[in-house]
Parts: sequence; C-alpha cells; structure tokens
Amino acid sequence: MKEASLPIVQESSGPAGKNPVGPEMDPRRASWPVLAFFLVPALAIYFGLTAYPAFKTFIDSFFLIEGRETSFVGFAHYRELMHDGTFWVAVRNTMIWSFIAPILDVATGLLLALALYAGVPFARFFRVAWFTPVLLSYVVVGILWMWIYNYDWGVLNVALRAVGLEHLASSWLGDPNLALGSVMITHAWKWAGFNMVVCLAAIHSLPSEVLEASELDNCGWGAKLFHIIIPMLRPTLLNLYILAFIGKMKVFDLVWIMTAGGPLWATETVSTYVYKRAFNWNTFDLGYPSAIAAVWFGVVCAAVLILNRAFGTKERLEY
Repeated sequence: MKEASLPIVQESSGPAGKNPVGPEMDPRRASWPVLAFFLVPALAIYFGLTAYPAFKTFIDSFFLIEGRETSFVGFAHYRELMHDGTFWVAVRNTMIWSFIAPILDVATGLLLALALYAGVPFARFFRVAWFTPVLLSYVVVGILWMWIYNYDWGVLNVALRAVGLEHLASSWLGDPNLALGSVMITHAWKWAGFNMVVCLAAIHSLPSEVLEASELDNCGWGAKLFHIIIPMLRPTLLNLYILAFIGKMKVFDLVWIMTAGGPLWATETVSTYVYKRAFNWNTFDLGYPSAIAAVWFGVVCAAVLILNRAFGTKERLEY
C-alpha cells in the first residue's frame, strides 16, 4: 500500500525573522486606495486653506491690488516696508512679546507645577482653578482683564487704594509705558495652566531613584530644584519656550480685543498692523499687507530654525 505523498513546502530563503511574503502581499501594509481615501481629504483641506493662501499672499505682494484692478509693482512694497516706521514699531513690540513673554509663561507654569508637586493644601482645587483660564476664549479673557485694569473701579486699582498704595494706581491699558506689559501678564495668566500641566507631567516622569537619592544625601529643596529637577526638565522647558515663541510671533486676538494696538502704537504687533493695513485704513491695497505677511512668515521660520539650532543638544538624557 502506497503512502500518501505529502506536499513539499519550500522554506523561504529570506533572512530570518523577515516576512516571506512580498511587500505587495504584506497584510500590514495598506493599499493605495485605502491610503488615498484617508490622505486626500486632509491634503485637500491643507492645500486649500493653508498652502494656497500662503502662496497667493506671496504672489499678491508683488502687485498693487485695488479692488478688482491689479498692477504689477515688483519689489516696490518691500522697498516701502523698509521705510515704514509703524512697521518697525510693530516688529519691536512683537519681538519683546516673543522673547520675553515666553519666559514669563514657562516660569509661571513651572512654579505652579512645583507647588502642586510639593503638595500644597487644596491641591485638587488649585489644579482645576489654575487650568481653567486655558479653556476660556481670548474674548472672555480680554474683557475680564479690561475690567481688572479699569482705572476707576478695576480690581487691581481698588486693591492698591485699599492697602494705601493709591500712588501705584495707574491706567494700565492707557499708559504707553505700561500697556504692553499689562497685556503680556494677561497672556501669561491664560496659558500658565497649560505649561503647568506639561511641567507637572514631566516632573512625575522623572526617575524616583534620583530624587530619593538626593533626599538621602540631605539635599535641600532649593538645591534639588536647581541641580536636579530643572536640569532634567530642560528639554521640556525648551520645547514649551519654542511653542510659546511661535505663538507670540503671530499674536493678534488678545491685543486686538484689549488695546487694538494702542495707545500710540505701544502694543501694536505685526499681525494687528497687517489687519489694519488690509481692512481698517481704507487704503484699498491688499498688496502691501501681503508683503508684510510674506516678510514676517520668513522671519518666523528663520527664528524657529535658529532657536532649534541654538537650544538643541546632542546629549541625550537617559533615565
């Protein structure tokens, strides 16, 4: 009686651990129709709402656009920009916002996170209370702080007068020397909760062995903070700073609601100036504000690259 012959199975000649099936047969790979189904809508929205408007803005910067009439002017808008005093005031204010305000934002968030980490009383309440401003819109935050800064009945001036410091009461949004700092404090108040959550999560992810070893060595809280916690949080703090820097390079909402760039251009930013030149000044030329936007787009990209190169580190912290 003949034995049934078994089918011969050829072993794959490929390297060990590799899938013998070709890439076109790999079940882990999505087919092109599936990829297109998911990617095409997202790419269409990106090109329609982001890439095309940015490209169109750059093209418009070379034209004089008055209603439906356009005429090519080349680099005339860019040459005019170099002599625009208001533009350079807006650049100065935006740079102050972008380099100084993120330090205030990140430092405030870190202090709040350290307070929660140290176990302050009513920590659960403060965790919610400090994060709540992040959930508020810029309109609500702007109006709320305009009431706080009001000269006659604002909470800040009323409190100063109540404790005998009436000489410090000021028109916080009406004084050109105080307006920019006042708006920056408002912005820091809104985003401190976000930085707090990120810093708190980073602190809790630190290796407990290192912190416990510092306590065994009788390391004080201040020494542990400056020599252990902050150095180990350096990548997180730098990322928060860069994110805040990018956001403040294009700040518009809060400034427009609280001061609209005033008084006397003291809080004017590049974004508010672009909006005014495009829609508020009745100049009927969209080419010049397009040139401002194109220049500032390049400045923001260059600044981000420089910050990444300056703050980047080749050392990898492992723990």
